[in-house]
Amino acid sequence: MPDDLDLRVRLAAFAFLGREAARNGGVFPAAVLREGFEFEGQHVRLTGPQGIFKPAILPDFPISITTAPIREGRPRPYDDGFDRDGTRLFYRYRGEDPMHHENVGLRGLIKARRPLIYFHGIVKGADIAAWPAFVVDDDPKRLCFIVQLETADVGAAISDLPDDAEAPIRRRYATREVRVRLHQEAFRARVLRAYRQRCALCRLRYETLLDAAHITADADPMGEPQVSNGIALCKLHHAAFDQDFLGIRPDHVVEIRLDVLRERDGPMLLHGLQQLHGARIWTPGRAGWDPDRVRLEERYERFRSAR
Repeated sequence: MPDDLDLRVRLAAFAFLGREAARNGGVFPAAVLREGFEFEGQHVRLTGPQGIFKPAILPDFPISITTAPIREGRPRPYDDGFDRDGTRLFYRYRGEDPMHHENVGLRGLIKARRPLIYFHGIVKGADIAAWPAFVVDDDPKRLCFIVQLETADVGAAISDLPDDAEAPIRRRYATREVRVRLHQEAFRARVLRAYRQRCALCRLRYETLLDAAHITADADPMGEPQVSNGIALCKLHHAAFDQDFLGIRPDHVVEIRLDVLRERDGPMLLHGLQQLHGARIWTPGRAGWDPDRVRLEERYERFRSAR
């Protein structure tokens, strides 16, 4: 079993991430994670070149696991992923040897019941963090570990909680919530990066006022979190797009609904919507990033039916 140093380092890492999340909105630059923090005179990094990472200060077990970001058109080096209902994360072994020292380290966390951090890459150089995470099982046949998240309000003694009857329910709920957040944040970050942090209609560049609008709705079975299923829009134009006040044709030309064009309601309506009628949206101009034509056709038909 690890001594108290192990737990103290982990809790210090959680506190560090909490402070950094308050500064950066929950998206962590890779450089911040590589730099890490100071603990009792020693430097503690949180990530390294491999997905399973143990800083030198810890004697036995890793402090973090990382899933690489999706890069359009390229497979991830490891096929990590959540199950169908989002209540478990399948985290792949390092290589195919169950006895690789990094796999042994993760396996040890099951018995030790010590928490770690899950980093999920959203774009190159940026991650979202979820903690505390627990390795709850090992599946050698599938060459993966099963990881679940805990709720943040369980307190500092998270690793010492008994496995009470509520723990499985609590962890399923927390893991599902994290999956939804990761899905949304990753999609937004990739779409905004593709559109150079500006609205495709009005060119607004204030990132806090920008959204990644789905062409095919997120709840739809075909609503994959791909850049080609999104368009960067400011909050005004995102709302107008979702409410079918405006439509985007497959040739990227904007149409404003007829009743909205006829409305007289001041300069915001005139400049914010009506003057966009017949304009073309700005697109990244890169294969795999431009709006998918088939999806636009389907979405445009919905707009036409609402006119």
